[in-house]
Amino acid sequence: MEYSVGQVGRVIVARGFEGEDVYQQIEGIARKENIACAAVMVVGGLRSAKVVVGPKDPHGPIKPLFREFNDAREIAGVGTLFNDSAGPKLHMHGAIGRGDEVIAGCPRGGATVFCVLEVIIIEIVGVDARRQKDPELGLDLLRVLAVAAK
Repeated sequence: MEYSVGQVGRVIVARGFEGEDVYQQIEGIARKENIACAAVMVVGGLRSAKVVVGPKDPHGPIKPLFREFNDAREIAGVGTLFNDSAGPKLHMHGAIGRGDEVIAGCPRGGATVFCVLEVIIIEIVGVDARRQKDPELGLDLLRVLAVAAK
């Protein structure tokens, strides 16, 4: 396992409003505030999203299996922000529910706020980590570049 030790930097508290794109807003804050590494927590509502709930085939090439909704649901989610070649990239998973139906996974594909979304961004400083293309899987995955001494 690659790892590095850093410290907590700034803590940002944000509110998302009805209809806002969750990923655009959180990544926009990170870009504006020059945050390269962070932990993210969200709680509130999502109006709609396309949620990755696993791979279509756990043995074959990695292709996402999606569940979509457009009926306003609750979310409790956690994620990370690390730069890729284009800048800050949010990777978030959460439990998303309405009534007795719950989806657990990675909300993306147009995840929009329902009513209010409370967001906490905890900056991590002193760590050299970023998302890089994994040649075998073809995905942008986390790499910790300045690994702690063993």
